Amino acid sequence: MLDLSVINAMFPPDLPEPADWERRFGPRALPDGAEVTRFAPSPTGHLHIGGLYTAAVSRALAHQSGGVHVLRVEDTDRSRRVAGAAEEFSRLLGAFGLAPDEGGADGDGRWGPYLQSERRDVYLSHVRELLRRDRAYPCFCGKELLARSGEEQRAGRSPLGYYGRWAPCRTLAPEEAARRIASGEPYVVRFRCPYEFPGRVRFADRIRASVTMRDNGNDIVILKSSQEELPLPTYHFAHIVDDHLMRVTLVVRGEEWLSSTPVHLQLHTALGFEPPAYAHLAPLMKAEGASRRKLSKRKDPEASVDYYLSAGYPPAAVQHYLRGLANVRLMDVPTADALAATVRLDGMRPSGPLLDLPKLHSLSREFIASLTPGELYAQLLAWAQEYDPELASVLARHERLALAAVAVGRPEGAPARKDLERWSCFRDRYGFFFAELFGTAPAAGDDRYGGLAPDLVRGIAAGFARDGVDATTPEEWRGRLSELAVRHGFAPDTAAWRGDPDRWAGPPRQVANVVRVALTGAARSPDLFAVARALGRDEVLRRLTAVAG
Repeated sequence: MLDLSVINAMFPPDLPEPADWERRFGPRALPDGAEVTRFAPSPTGHLHIGGLYTAAVSRALAHQSGGVHVLRVEDTDRSRRVAGAAEEFSRLLGAFGLAPDEGGADGDGRWGPYLQSERRDVYLSHVRELLRRDRAYPCFCGKELLARSGEEQRAGRSPLGYYGRWAPCRTLAPEEAARRIASGEPYVVRFRCPYEFPGRVRFADRIRASVTMRDNGNDIVILKSSQEELPLPTYHFAHIVDDHLMRVTLVVRGEEWLSSTPVHLQLHTALGFEPPAYAHLAPLMKAEGASRRKLSKRKDPEASVDYYLSAGYPPAAVQHYLRGLANVRLMDVPTADALAATVRLDGMRPSGPLLDLPKLHSLSREFIASLTPGELYAQLLAWAQEYDPELASVLARHERLALAAVAVGRPEGAPARKDLERWSCFRDRYGFFFAELFGTAPAAGDDRYGGLAPDLVRGIAAGFARDGVDATTPEEWRGRLSELAVRHGFAPDTAAWRGDPDRWAGPPRQVANVVRVALTGAARSPDLFAVARALGRDEVLRRLTAVAG
């Protein structure tokens, strides 16, 4: 073991002891059974929907137990850090109603700071402690030597890593190590693995129950190169120290970390920490033909959390969907019930759930249909202000018309229309209510009029502009349409058409369709009389007259 004076000289002279950090980050005063969970992303790019899924499950488990959910940003890898990513995590989690109780880029709290790059001294204290106890050692091996070792291991089909004869610094004489440190030779600090020839290790996983796998036999790096101006620890070491000092009791993380659990348990033991419970989530999958694959950041736009915001999925519906991916029993209940329900780890499967956008559309339609017109307008406007400024301007100027538009499909006592699955569809489905968005009605020769001759289309539009716009009841409206149909040789009603189709030019719906397309630009719309009432007499006349010519 290195002399204590050599070890102490490797670190700042005023570095606190581990016991000092134990006092500063003391136990949390929480009820029995309360879980402290954390979401700990690395700021290396856009937040993946799998990350949001992990955060949703982790946060739910903390809150339903009366505990605390923490956002910790693991930014010790300077080479991969993306500027502003840490702040983006806080924004995105907040946008989906998944804000943490503590943490984030600007998080304040007794157990902070919550950026690992700001906790360097905490880690250095614990690295020094492992060196003092001979559970760690300096390693001077350069990249070329390590590369050659890797080639030898691959050629001999040996496990890759720093161990055995490929770990020369593990057995380096303390005097030689001290001399090389004093000469300024660069080094990293490695964990002295307790097993040179590891066996098997068994540990509990809250989703997979008992897990047995090969134990760690590799002397991993725990502190990066001394050549760096401010050497930082590796992820493996930093998160162990943070989970302990932030008093995390349950780590919910992706399945890709399952293979690293043995080394993490070794580090907990070496530091004298009680490890938290672990729950490893299976990755989100995507159907591709008859097979499945992992959702890809590069291939799949729906892998990015920003996709769901810009498309305008209501955050509550996305939360509901993520809970349903975790516990399928929650997928087919109302959103309010799903968000109030308990998320159960024992209800999760070790196989990856399938990300199914049609199911999300269904949940989203149900949620939007459950909103009052006022709630719908407020949420739509908030989305448009961020992602569609032109629509936001129109909505803000015409609030009464917007409320009337979204209420059109909701006659009292009847089921709400379910034609919106995300806010970005509003323009297509309801934009025709607003003159600024609708523009000019389709010309008489447009295919949307069902192939009727342009002169006939113009005649129907002119006739209804003259005789139909003043109808004050649905019955009167339908009567005027029936009269107009007969005038142009169409059947007065569907029964008459079916009874003697050879007598008529066509069914009455073809006449109604001319008025519908003239007013809405589409062959399908909410109740046409209700649409006309919302538009107002002057706008209805303007659109019909434009078609009539």
